[in-house]
Amino acid sequence: MRFLLPLFGLGVLLSACSFTPQGDLGDQKIALVGPEDQAVSVDVEIADDAASRAKGLMEVESLAMNEGMLFMFEKSEPLTFWMKNTLIPLDIIFFDGQGRVIGVDSMVPCLEDPCLRYTSSGPANIALEVPAGFVETHGIGAGWRIALPANL
Repeated sequence: MRFLLPLFGLGVLLSACSFTPQGDLGDQKIALVGPEDQAVSVDVEIADDAASRAKGLMEVESLAMNEGMLFMFEKSEPLTFWMKNTLIPLDIIFFDGQGRVIGVDSMVPCLEDPCLRYTSSGPANIALEVPAGFVETHGIGAGWRIALPANL
């Protein structure tokens, strides 16, 4: 049984490597899989077009610890985020083209310019925003991967 989760995660990751936006995907459930096969489930809203990425989590007043927003991009490149008009502090996790965590950051709300910018440490095509403290609570970092549903 211990080996089923990593195999499932690997299959999902492989299907996610060639991401093509599918239109409005609504809410989805994803998993973050750790180096010791531990898994954390997150309910996410998908931001996979320019409009949804630009809006992000602006004006959202609260998120449960297992909720977030998944930003998906067609190509891997350094990604930069900001917190303009975002009301709650967030953690951001950046993933490379193979779904591996390449960096995390804690982001603070910004209501007026200039806002801090948060950039991935290398090429990424997925970013996950979750409530502040999520990364520390679950020990997310090097060795972790994202497992996506097959329809993403």
